[in-house]
Amino acid sequence: MKITDMRVHSIAIADPPLRSSYGLHAPYALRTILELESDDGIVGIAETYGGERPARALLDLRPRVLGADPYRLTGLLLPLMDGEGCGPARSQTHLVPGENPLDAATRTYAAIEAACLDLIGKSAGRPVCDLLGGRVREAVPFSAYAFYKHAGGGGEGDDARDDEYGEVLTPEAMVREVKQMIARYGFGSIKLKGGVLDPDIEIETMRQLRAEFGPDVPLRIDPNSAWTVDTSVRVGKALAAELSSGGYLEDPTAGLENMSAVRKQLLAAGLDIPLASNVAVTSFADLPRAIALDAVQIVLSDHHYWGGMRQVQHLARLCKTFDLGLSMHSNSHLGVSLMAMAHGAAATPHLTYACDTHYPWQSSEDEVVAGGRIPIVGGYVRIPERPGLGVELDYDQLARGRERYAKCPYRRRDDEAEMRKHVDPNWKRILPRW
Repeated sequence: MKITDMRVHSIAIADPPLRSSYGLHAPYALRTILELESDDGIVGIAETYGGERPARALLDLRPRVLGADPYRLTGLLLPLMDGEGCGPARSQTHLVPGENPLDAATRTYAAIEAACLDLIGKSAGRPVCDLLGGRVREAVPFSAYAFYKHAGGGGEGDDARDDEYGEVLTPEAMVREVKQMIARYGFGSIKLKGGVLDPDIEIETMRQLRAEFGPDVPLRIDPNSAWTVDTSVRVGKALAAELSSGGYLEDPTAGLENMSAVRKQLLAAGLDIPLASNVAVTSFADLPRAIALDAVQIVLSDHHYWGGMRQVQHLARLCKTFDLGLSMHSNSHLGVSLMAMAHGAAATPHLTYACDTHYPWQSSEDEVVAGGRIPIVGGYVRIPERPGLGVELDYDQLARGRERYAKCPYRRRDDEAEMRKHVDPNWKRILPRW
């Protein structure tokens, strides 16, 4: 089997005005869909970050991809992931996911790996998780990902979308948002994207969520490094009850040294609240220092920027060896990416927390998967018996996504610019803010 064609599609999908410490989401998120077609007409697909640079990085590899054996291609391209560094320059502390040139090659490699695995799986008649060593779970748990947001459902002009959740800038509105999300998708845990409002308001939000859903629903909060060490410790102490029973505090402050300081002070206060990260730990080279400092107890993997599903399996084995928890980070995505996450998670035994997903924030109008959106039932995505990732492309929807991309002015994610445009003309991301 040889790869005879490679197609790269830049698309845009509507995204609501969600807030984080990075700023404000634009009306459209950008994604890239990759197709690899074999000489017997089978097509493997993948989804990754969007915009001009990710698409160009894939197209630059076209001469090496065409004519290659999909069983061997990822081995030949493995040097792409060497020598990209680690530490503050590689982290996502200051750059939003998908915009750091130092992890661009791993993101490119991961997209090619996913498309090759889908192509091989479809050719062999086996699901991707079986190619990764076999599923250890039939369905993968996901968590409700709750955001403070401004009014609006994403999109612009005639393409403006219905606002399912409305404005959410108070604790009471957040409880309403999460109730709607759980009623629709059945999630069994909740992650609050913090670092947006004054920490005392976010503490109150977490307390109201606990009062509404009870101690059997684990809570997490992720301020994306917006707090000082002192504020992080204060919030941890204030939310000791809310973060118990399967919860965690994610990237409260910037840098492994600061995370370590938070951990030490919480332990000194008798609080064993685990700290999670998808910001300070984003590559294997980050792990030795994170472990030595006891700065991170849970790693939030992401097959897109860790270098693929098999790299996440390697990460999981290391996490188990060093007694670290493991979950999965996400970004604004469609069903192809969701299924790649699910297959990777299904074949990873050491998955200790429900995964993140932005999927509830995306619209059925933008889904490029044939047959419509991937079901999330009872908080789980079930792994189908269909070969490959279990999904095919809807080419009419893909064409609409390309047309949307051509019409919209966005070519990279810039949450600061959106804040200045819509909220405060002088806004700039400051770390720490509180």
